[in-house]
Amino acid sequence: MHKIISDKKTIFLLVFPGLVLFAGMIFVPLVVSLYYSLTNWDGVAGYQMIGFDNYWEIMRHDSVFWKALMNSIWLGLALVFLQHPFAIFIAMLVQYCGRWEKLLRICIFIPSIISTFVSTKLWVSIFNTQFGLLNHVLEEIGLSSWKQDWLGKPELAIACIIFVCMWQGFGYAFLLYYAGVKGVPRDLYEAAMLDGATQTQLNLKIVLPLLGPILRVNIVLAVVSAFKQMETVFLLTSGGPANSTQFLSTYLYSKAFREGLYGYGNAIAILFVVICLVVTVGLNRVMKREVGEF
Repeated sequence: MHKIISDKKTIFLLVFPGLVLFAGMIFVPLVVSLYYSLTNWDGVAGYQMIGFDNYWEIMRHDSVFWKALMNSIWLGLALVFLQHPFAIFIAMLVQYCGRWEKLLRICIFIPSIISTFVSTKLWVSIFNTQFGLLNHVLEEIGLSSWKQDWLGKPELAIACIIFVCMWQGFGYAFLLYYAGVKGVPRDLYEAAMLDGATQTQLNLKIVLPLLGPILRVNIVLAVVSAFKQMETVFLLTSGGPANSTQFLSTYLYSKAFREGLYGYGNAIAILFVVICLVVTVGLNRVMKREVGEF
């Protein structure tokens, strides 16, 4: 094994296919996208080089871009501070459910394996103003005044999107935390119980700190997922009403393929990549300091 590792030719042959794949699937498209972001191309006809005008327009005058960015931030905060604490709590709780543990584990994970298209269309039907299940239930229990146009009002539409995204991704977050909880050595529990620790103290003082590395990975994945959110938003509202629920991915798609501003859309894509890289690197550094290694 040492001989193989020390052979530079062998190392090159092993790494080269991966480098080619990386260049063809990621690096080259990024370079091409950067080039087109400096043009006024509409995706069909000829184009002219306009320098950084697209970026200037986005940064100075495009309020919808900043709205899309803020929506992504709100979703990321909701995933980190609402979804994940609840996922940790459920993961700790499920392990004490005895013979029901396997069934609960399956039921919790089911929403995550359903097709995004199918589950989102299900929620579109639930939120429907006229025949939706949610408004029907509210009417049946005497809360007709609570009936709303859930996807037609900006403040309600973004809340519905955040809720559906949390519901769809809850199973994955739960599964990672559940694996971490089940991986805690039993002798730590036994030693703490001998010292008189209560169940709450066991979870807070032993289990939760040991979930640190998993917590860091989950938070980074959640925030990046929030910034890349596309399918659910597109199927629920398509960015409406009045662009109030645009996310970076949907706004990029809208500009490039609906409005025909392909160069402008590529500028958004480049900014999108830069934002994701900055957020990922920043979170990794902060979480490494705050959470630490166990």
